[in-house]
Amino acid sequence: MDNTGEQTPSGVGKGRKETVDERADRQWQELIQEIRVAQTGVQILLGFLLTVVFAPRFEDLPQTDRTIYVTTVILGSLATGALIGPVSFHRIVSGRRIKPQAVTWASRLVFTGIILLLATLTAALVLVLRIAGDRALVPWLVSGVLAWYLLCWFALPLWARSRHTTED
Repeated sequence: MDNTGEQTPSGVGKGRKETVDERADRQWQELIQEIRVAQTGVQILLGFLLTVVFAPRFEDLPQTDRTIYVTTVILGSLATGALIGPVSFHRIVSGRRIKPQAVTWASRLVFTGIILLLATLTAALVLVLRIAGDRALVPWLVSGVLAWYLLCWFALPLWARSRHTTED
């Protein structure tokens, strides 16, 4: 759309007319919505993982599976910290007139949280499939799911970004 709200011939918008503060406010709100989705998932997963150690069968797990479990719990905890971090970051710097910088740092924390969530989900999948299925299939199944995550979370957005972003 052009400045009058009309669609440009290429269909690509020319951008918003907003101040630095308005842009930071908008980006913060968008970021908070994204965090809500990721936070919920990682907190549910971590909560479930924390209860596994109390299950009767946990004592029967081989040391390799226990190590995978501990690694998964640590990754889930790190992901939770990174995804909750922007909330405390905002609370601590609120009113200091550094929202654009806060948005940048919060975005970095969220991206780090997403990477840690990817690692957590992958490790959890390895653990569950090792216990529940044919161990020979585990690498193939985990690789397929990991490839799907990478496609959905990174490859498609990066492709769209490169394909539909103009130099403006």
